[in-house]
Amino acid sequence: MAGPQRLTKPGAGEDKAWPGHGDVLGMAVPMIAANLSVPLVGIADSTVMGHLADPGGLAAVAVGSTLFSVAFTALNFLRMGTTGLTAQAHGAGREGEVADCLRRGVRVAVILALVLMALLGFAAAPLAGLLAGEPILAGDAAHYVSIRLWGAPATLCLFVFTGWFIGLGRGRDALRVVVTVNLTNVLLDFLFVWGLGAGVGGVASASVIAEVIGLAVAAGLSRQYVPRAGGVSRDLWGDYLPLLRLNLPLFSRTVVLMLCFAFVTAAGSRLGSEVLAANALLMNFLFLASYVLDGFANAAESLVGRSIGAGDQAALQRSIALTARWTLAGSAALSLLFFALGPAALALMTSQVALRTVALEHLAWVACLPLVGGWAFLFDGFMVGATRARDMRDSMAWAALVVFLPAWWLLRDFGNHGLWAAFLLFFAARGAIQAWMLRHRPLQVVAEGHIG
Repeated sequence: MAGPQRLTKPGAGEDKAWPGHGDVLGMAVPMIAANLSVPLVGIADSTVMGHLADPGGLAAVAVGSTLFSVAFTALNFLRMGTTGLTAQAHGAGREGEVADCLRRGVRVAVILALVLMALLGFAAAPLAGLLAGEPILAGDAAHYVSIRLWGAPATLCLFVFTGWFIGLGRGRDALRVVVTVNLTNVLLDFLFVWGLGAGVGGVASASVIAEVIGLAVAAGLSRQYVPRAGGVSRDLWGDYLPLLRLNLPLFSRTVVLMLCFAFVTAAGSRLGSEVLAANALLMNFLFLASYVLDGFANAAESLVGRSIGAGDQAALQRSIALTARWTLAGSAALSLLFFALGPAALALMTSQVALRTVALEHLAWVACLPLVGGWAFLFDGFMVGATRARDMRDSMAWAALVVFLPAWWLLRDFGNHGLWAAFLLFFAARGAIQAWMLRHRPLQVVAEGHIG
């Protein structure tokens, strides 16, 4: 087996124009591909359970998956926090610190996983009953949760590994891990449910095994970048304080974002079941846009963080300019795609004419969203790379409390159009507030390779 690969500063060697377009796409394309593979698991879960005689199995998996989706989304700060710290250490050529970023992140992930297992272990049955309603359905959902809990340590550790690979600029390694997990999950779904008749428990077991296999692949890939000896500090709290200072604001920011999405769902439900269902269809366009724009944001995280770590202001400015150009191009392409192919996509999603009509009436709002809101994704990437988590939290809070909710209140008489207009303003406000923050405190480096 090859020894550890030495980590060098970005731009070292003959290439004086680092980063280039190839560096941006080398990170963005694998991450976009990784993001797009994620829905495969949900499709497979729905397919294997949807073809069984009992429709309750599909509903039970949906309820259980929702609980984990909320919990894991709230803990996704493990990924973002690891990325910024790793990228800066990598840019500075501090190999021991790069290894420590991974070790610390994994330790925190394991601790949080144990806490999550304890909490959901006690609360799974009541929560499942609250969401499911029917006792039999709630029992199946609780059974799903009881099995999926065993995969929590692997899932949270994979957040850390993914962030670590992004920080190193190793988008292909992150892609390998994500694709391994998702494809393994899909194959095991069919094997356990259709082949062995394991039902709800089979779907949950497939997820756990896939996550463990993915973690093993990630650990194997990491060995070529982590020195076998050294790099471990004895200053426990001093080492973990930067990670905690990053993760707490990132957690707050994620909770606010989740509440905003939940508010859109709740407000839509008050307008009727057709509006609620139509909005769910339109959200698929937003999710697709986020998969693409997150890829460019991941590239910005890595390139900005590594430039700061290297103390290279020219590389930092070039990272900002190049990722901004690609984000603009991607956002414009997505908006045009949604306008042009949105009606055909909605026709594929539903055969209900009334539902499709409602969705078409509001398609323009979601079609404008990538171009208007794409900057929020990019600026998040800048701030992750620069480890400015408080700015991310504050911009999210201001956009939600000062723009989104007041806008919805003022526009509520316009029904669902008012709701989507407020949601669009929310994304626009995030980008505008972040732009103001970056203008008044620009990204720059000092000799030590930290934020100035």
